[in-house]
Order: sequence, then structure tokens, then C-alpha cells
Amino acid sequence: MGVRTVYFGLCAAAWAASLPSALAQRAEVRPASPVYMPAPVDSNSPAVWNDGQMVLFNSSNVPLVSRSTNQFLPFDTEAVSLDEMRVLPVWMEAAWKDDDGTVFAWYHHEPEGVCNGNSLTAPTIGAMVSYDGGSSFEDLGPVLTAADAPNCQAQNGFFAGGHGDFSVIVDRDRHYFYFLFSNYGGDGSQQGIAVARMEFAHRFAPSGTLMKYFDGDWTEPGLGGSVTPLIAVARAWQFEDADAYWGPSVHWNSYLQQYVMLLNHACCGTRWPQKEIAISYSKDLGAWTKPVTLLEDIGFGPGYYPQVLGTQEGETDTLAGELARFYVQGVSHWEIIFHHDPPGPSAED
Repeated sequence: MGVRTVYFGLCAAAWAASLPSALAQRAEVRPASPVYMPAPVDSNSPAVWNDGQMVLFNSSNVPLVSRSTNQFLPFDTEAVSLDEMRVLPVWMEAAWKDDDGTVFAWYHHEPEGVCNGNSLTAPTIGAMVSYDGGSSFEDLGPVLTAADAPNCQAQNGFFAGGHGDFSVIVDRDRHYFYFLFSNYGGDGSQQGIAVARMEFAHRFAPSGTLMKYFDGDWTEPGLGGSVTPLIAVARAWQFEDADAYWGPSVHWNSYLQQYVMLLNHACCGTRWPQKEIAISYSKDLGAWTKPVTLLEDIGFGPGYYPQVLGTQEGETDTLAGELARFYVQGVSHWEIIFHHDPPGPSAED
């Protein structure tokens, strides 16, 4: 997270295996007048709407909250009160507002002292809740931790394992919250973009209620269970020249009537060089199209943490339409336009 900052101005088996035949879409990125998020960005930056205002959270070790009537006008920014947090530092990567105004959010935490003799850490994912519109949060505890012990000999420069760099999105029927996250540890066959889910009813007491998708079913616990990645690594994170997608940012696109995932792609040198920003699509959060390049060079290097912010009131980082703003590490020099096009290859091809 912070150390990678680059500043610049059915049955479960069928759920994951069957790709809809009518998956037809394309994204176009075009230049637009620049828009800047109001605070430092070192992760996904979630947003919710409250009383006619966009409430935007930016994180770089600790989260800040900003409010404005829309993303194009000045924001009022303040520190989020974390008096009830059990762990620090945290990066708030996902948020969702309930009908009664309660704001649920989820954070990436990087514990210290994981490895003797080096600074490698192994992130975990936790939950928190706000009853005052996002000004302060209470910690609800960890919800996703890795099954494997940290590999303190890992050569990627940052992580010895763990789960982190993620998105959370509720399905259209509010049956489950889906957590799409980066798994950095264990055997290479388990590394990549993985998924877990939590029943909607468990949102107030989530710890111990998530189940990970593994080997065709939701059989593994969120705390310590194994995973089967939806998008696997090409070269594992143990190596200094890892080749892997990471940091998914997922939204429901009301124009396409599909889910869209933006991804970082680290390849193939020391300290996570960003090869490209990629995009993938899904009808059901399970079967995703093979990631394709969306952006390779924005004039500053590709940058990290791609995401959208919808341009209409009520649209956020998890809900957008045909036209949205496209951000990379908190800066938007572009609009992103979605089109219906012929289908492409699946991730299994």
C-alpha cells in the first residue's frame, strides 16, 4: 500500500465455470479536463451518498473523509475518527451505505513485525461501521485472513503473503456481499484474484461469517481458509519478477448490465512495476472475461489504483453507467465510456 505510492500531478461449481455467451462489451478511455480527489490516495477510494452529498474516502495509512455535492466541486475534508479501531494502519478500500444511513466499510491492514530481519508484511482485511455518516468508525474485526504462514523469503519487496487490495460489492438482490481480493501467499496455484462472500444479514457482526470460494464451492472460512483464484497469477509473488493482476476495483455498470473489474498488472521486474491497467467483465461476479489492456501509459507511467466514479447523483465507485470518470491514484484525466460490442475470450481461454 503506502510503500508503493507513485505521486503524479446455480451450484457453486457452475457459478464459477460457466461464462455467459452474450458477454459483449468494450470500454473507451478519452481525455477530459483533470479532476483531483481531495486527499492522498494509496488504495481504492470508496464513495457513498448521504443527504445529497458524495461522501468520499481516501486512504494513505489512515483514511480521510471528504464531502461535496459532486466530484467536480471542492470538497470539505476531515480526518476519520478511528478511536474504536483495534488495529492501525488501515486503508479503507470499500464502503456501502444501508437504507437507514449506517455506513459499512472494509479496510486493508498491514501488521508490523511479521518477519524478523526485513520489513515484509502480510495484509489482512477487516470490517468497520459508522453511525454518523462516515465521520467516525467502530472496528468490527477481521473478516479475511490467509491460510498460509508468511513466506519471509518472498522477493517481491512488500508482502510475505496475506489478503488485501480488494473491493466489496453487494449483489443486485442483496443476498450477499462479495469480496474480490488479492491473495499474495501460499502455493502459486492459489495466488491471484480470489473471492469470498458474506450473507447480507451478517453485516453488523461479520467476523467469522465469510466463506471463500475454493475448488467449486463456498467451503472455506474467511479466517484462514484456502482459495481458488478467479484470475490466477502467471508468476507467483514469491519471486521478485512476479507477473500478476492485483487490486481489483469492481462496479455494477447499469448500462452494460454487467459487473466491471479494473485491475493493476505487476510485471516483470523488482518492486511491482506496473505493466498496464486491465479490465474484465462478469454477469454474476463469478465468471470473468480474460483481462485485456485498458491503459498502458498515461504520461507518468501507468500508475496504480484504477477506479471509476459515476457522474450521476447516487453513482459511486461501485455503481456507474455508460459514462463515468476514470481515476488512477486519485487523479482523473479521462472519461470512460462503455460500449456494447462482440464478446471476447474468457479467462479460461
